[in-house]
Amino acid sequence: MAKQELVRLQKMMADCGVASRRKSEELIRQGSVKVNGKIAQIGDKVDPINDKVFVQGKRIKGTALPSKRYIMLHKPRGYVTTMSDEMGRRCVAELVRDIPERIYPVGRLDRDSEGMLLMTNDGQFANTVTHPKKDIYKVYRVTVRPGITDEQITQMTVGMMIDGYKTKPCEVRVINREEGRVVLEILLHEGRNRQIRKMCEQLGLEVARLKRTAIGTVKLGMLKVGDWRDLTQKEIDKLTANPNPSGNAK
Repeated sequence: MAKQELVRLQKMMADCGVASRRKSEELIRQGSVKVNGKIAQIGDKVDPINDKVFVQGKRIKGTALPSKRYIMLHKPRGYVTTMSDEMGRRCVAELVRDIPERIYPVGRLDRDSEGMLLMTNDGQFANTVTHPKKDIYKVYRVTVRPGITDEQITQMTVGMMIDGYKTKPCEVRVINREEGRVVLEILLHEGRNRQIRKMCEQLGLEVARLKRTAIGTVKLGMLKVGDWRDLTQKEIDKLTANPNPSGNAK
């Protein structure tokens, strides 16, 4: 039996498409992972070829690693960003069921929002894209009602106190003004849960529509709602290289 290089358990799980490294660590903390019959601990290393690793009773094998997939999905409104849902709600797994590899979402996009959602079975890629130190910005097109003042835009731009933390400065640009509604383009350098909605709520603005149009320099483009496509190698390289925010949301 050949001896293989030991790797961290959460890395093996991510490489096998179980979940992202962070989610894999949660599964380990919950006691849902066993290695050679023993409950695993954070920090454990494994031989991905020869060790017997079970996640929630199902064995994963490092010898049968799937090919790497990097997907861009145009998530519709009304879908939750999970691969299953105990409440029976529609989830993004339904939209990528024809993909043979076991992929999972990179980051989140809330149920009422739409637009670009990345999915993969490459744990290193997912960790790179979501890690705060990478500072990969995200661009959103947001329709608010009834209107927005320069003062409100300034508050969003310089940062606001939400849930006990101050948001990082962001970029806000008015795309279109109509009677009773304004379309904004907002560039965020962080991805806190429902951040834009919470910012708007605090300012007394109603969010009528929220769509993510880009992650870094990779854009959603003309991809139809509910459809997906593989990322190009150039796009993968852009997301994993050192980011270089340009200072505008175009």
